[in-house]
Amino acid sequence: MSEGMSERGRDPEAVSKFVESFAAQLVEAGMQRMPARVFAALLSSDEGALTSAELGEQLRISPAAVSGAVRYLAQQHMVSREREPGSRRERYRVHSNQWYEALTNREGVLKRWEVALREGVTSLGDDTPAGRRMAETLAFFEFVEGEIAAMMERWRIHREQVFGTR
Repeated sequence: MSEGMSERGRDPEAVSKFVESFAAQLVEAGMQRMPARVFAALLSSDEGALTSAELGEQLRISPAAVSGAVRYLAQQHMVSREREPGSRRERYRVHSNQWYEALTNREGVLKRWEVALREGVTSLGDDTPAGRRMAETLAFFEFVEGEIAAMMERWRIHREQVFGTR
């Protein structure tokens, strides 16, 4: 093995550069910095799972920072927690369908926004400029919700064709 290469033949420095680069893209898209770094590290691990200690060591962050980042990612349905067999230690796992899960779990948010917007249309009156603006916003979210559902069904079919069943 050449110097600087991991047991799996990957250059830890190159992996670190990827993690930071991808995390920066996630931050630019609106994700918090620490969850973005943790997510990128999990995504780039061969098993798709790391312990808190492994994440802390790889990213050079505190256990508290790992905990906060994982809590956020779990709430967003981007990672899950699992116990290591025969241990009390937890591992944090990113799944191959994390994008699907994260996107489809937004449906609840869209539903709540739709309820609030319907109330806004009723409160403001659908014949007022503000009421019409609310009604158009409501129609947009209803449209997006339907498109997401249809797109996710197409994705399931495409994923099976490309990657088979897992």
